[in-house]
Amino acid sequence: MRFPRAWVVLALGLVSLALALVTGREIYYRLTYLLLALLAVSAAWAWSSIQGLRLKRYTRSQRAQVGRVMEEYLAIENASWVPKLLVVVHDSSSLPSHHASHAIHGLGARQVFDWRVRTLCEERGRFRLGPMTISGRDPLGLFERRRTFPQKSTLVVYPMVVSVRGLPPPRGPLPGGETLRRRTHHVTPNAAGVRDYVPGDSFARIHWPSTARKNHLIVKEFEQDPLSNVWIFLDMENRVQASAAGREGEAEGPIDETGMEKPLWRRVEDFQLMPSTEEYGVTAAASMANASIRQRFAVGLAAYGQHREVIQADRGERQQTRILETLAMLRARGTIPFSQVLSGEGSRLARGTTLIAISPSARKTWVEAALYLSNRGIRVFAVLLDAESFGGHVGSSQLKNRLLAAGIPAVLVREGGSLAEALDTVASTLQGISVPWAGA
Repeated sequence: MRFPRAWVVLALGLVSLALALVTGREIYYRLTYLLLALLAVSAAWAWSSIQGLRLKRYTRSQRAQVGRVMEEYLAIENASWVPKLLVVVHDSSSLPSHHASHAIHGLGARQVFDWRVRTLCEERGRFRLGPMTISGRDPLGLFERRRTFPQKSTLVVYPMVVSVRGLPPPRGPLPGGETLRRRTHHVTPNAAGVRDYVPGDSFARIHWPSTARKNHLIVKEFEQDPLSNVWIFLDMENRVQASAAGREGEAEGPIDETGMEKPLWRRVEDFQLMPSTEEYGVTAAASMANASIRQRFAVGLAAYGQHREVIQADRGERQQTRILETLAMLRARGTIPFSQVLSGEGSRLARGTTLIAISPSARKTWVEAALYLSNRGIRVFAVLLDAESFGGHVGSSQLKNRLLAAGIPAVLVREGGSLAEALDTVASTLQGISVPWAGA
């Protein structure tokens, strides 16, 4: 409870009381009674202004995405019979540019006031929604009372995903479409047999004709198909990253040239990624993973950020969610060079795997590691983030020429350039990549 003005009124009351005792004049006694009554009524008013209030907040989804709008609905109900002259709602959410605070005037008895907040998600990560604090005061502003609603929820903002066109159908390392004689828990076109149902088996695997004959549940077993896996290797070493966010005039904010705030629809239309190799790299990885999973590829991810992040190749929406959530929390705080990541994690990849390497590094060592993997029969494609265009010291133009000369397709992405067009080049180039066999 804060009442800086109340001290002034109390001081005036004490002064008038002292004058009343010294002079004995009735007017000072009446002024003292008036000031003390004013303090009592104002304190009671401020106390009642936050009583009987109920606050509710509702978010359609606990997941959002960079470049898209998140909507939140809030409502405050006055469950008491006392009208509220002014109620101020303070929001303490950590989501950038999320302004859910509101001032409500004249909230009548048994009334509900609701409002909607639409926020453009500009940063990926995990953010807190709440807590919220309600404050009320008397008409003279002598007393202010606050009440905190500690309820909190979490919002995960996925990285931005750009549209990638032209991905080829999945191909495998074996000629003639031969199956790999390995059991898999995925439903594939290659049924290998049947067995008894065990708890945990999906109902989609049940073989109903056998179940009817045996009079108990029988499920199908599947063998791994020969479709090629796609692995995305993302360089998150801190020392090779670059950012142009500090340069003047690089990023447009929510204020236009006239000094007025842009409408939300206009900000969504003009939204651009933060000018850093970290954000461009994460967006490229998320976009390629999203496009590959939609084309029925089994997709894996390897990145060394705050710690080692390796997601084994898998298919389906669950895998897509797992990759996006990992990328949402991933930060470029790694200390291990990208060449070691390629050598260490790439040694476990099977022949015929497609590897998409995304890096802003201009070091030649990781190119040598990529060449070694290519000679082992792994299809390698490089997405080079030109650090020089992001404010770094060294660019990747020479590295691109070296990769192309070695037969490894590569595309160069510069700050402000179209990431979608660059990734479309990746997709179209993958269509023409033949399966390189070691020793060929």
